Amino acid sequence: MKIAVIGGTGLIGAQVVKNLNAAGHEAVPHSKSGGVDVITGQGVGEAVAGADVVVNLTNSPTFDEASPAFFQTSMDNLLAAARKGGAGHFVILSIVGTDLVPELDYYRAKALQEKILAAGPIPYSIVRATQFMEFMDAVLSWTADADTVRLPATPIQPIASKDVAATVAEVAAGAPLNGIRNIAGPDIFTLDELGRVTLSHQGDRRTVVTDSTAGMFAVVKGDVLTDKDARLARTRYTDWLS
Repeated sequence: MKIAVIGGTGLIGAQVVKNLNAAGHEAVPHSKSGGVDVITGQGVGEAVAGADVVVNLTNSPTFDEASPAFFQTSMDNLLAAARKGGAGHFVILSIVGTDLVPELDYYRAKALQEKILAAGPIPYSIVRATQFMEFMDAVLSWTADADTVRLPATPIQPIASKDVAATVAEVAAGAPLNGIRNIAGPDIFTLDELGRVTLSHQGDRRTVVTDSTAGMFAVVKGDVLTDKDARLARTRYTDWLS
């Protein structure tokens, strides 16, 4: 199949393209740097023309109140172009629990993206993943100083980006789900515990302080960012660190 991967040069997109091409498909990466702008619409029609499948892995440049507008506009442009181009399957990557954390602008934005896709004119698939292992250093940096890192005890279930990409590629090459597939890492940690594991492995002597008010994930209630019933990936966080 011919598969247009929008956002195909990013962390997930580049791996998805590689996996699909290795499986014998014609996966073509597209990005803003390559002349495809999902907000203005520039290059979008050409990117998806003749594609059997469109995989949208673009992301909002911010996580604040501007993010819903990004997903509204980008999805409107991409769905219209994909329909005109004859695509029979449209795939997006979302987040486990995205509809359960209305306190976060970005999660509301991703929930909006899902709704737009489900209401759209093209058979679709949504892959929801838990937090990427690769993002842990960024999470630590949000509330760190020279001596401490403050983190809430929010349960999370980290997954390696390579496992996310493998599932996105598998779903893109299959029949439309017209629904959601949840994927997650094999182990559940509290975020403060995960911070201690990470710093210890890195030889970082800073202390992790459990703080229920610290960082973006402080507003998350319960274990909504985890899913024991999801398809579990194989890569464990401690193995990934090694």
